[in-house]
Amino acid sequence: MRGIREFLQEEDGVGVVEIILILVVLIGLVLIFKKQITNLVNDIFDTITKKAGSV
Repeated sequence: MRGIREFLQEEDGVGVVEIILILVVLIGLVLIFKKQITNLVNDIFDTITKKAGSV
């Protein structure tokens, strides 16, 4: 957490408004593609579970 705080303080060109806008866009994308992301994560965990049984 300290490293992130130091990075944000070092960057003079990045303002709070820009960070908030980036977060809003990312949250919007997650909401739009929620079903696809959920299906992808479930498929990945199913594959991991199946492969873990063979190890």
